[in-house]
Amino acid sequence: MQPVEKAVSLGMSMASAALAAALFKRVWKLASGQDDAPDADDLERGWTEILVAATVQGAIFGLVKATVHRAGAQTFQRRGRRKG
Repeated sequence: MQPVEKAVSLGMSMASAALAAALFKRVWKLASGQDDAPDADDLERGWTEILVAATVQGAIFGLVKATVHRAGAQTFQRRGRRKG
């Protein structure tokens, strides 16, 4: 991977993390009616709520990460073809 690709990839990773966090916050609020998802160490919340929140958060982060990285890889591939 070239230095430019590494820098762009890092920027895309940071942007995708911010996007995933914002998306999760909206999804959680719509699904639960609560502003914030429970923390794993919040003993006032039940196991089910904690595990559902973690599962949804992980799925959203994974989906956004895969989408952003796949789009970036395709963009760099197309860029390479044009030069060659």
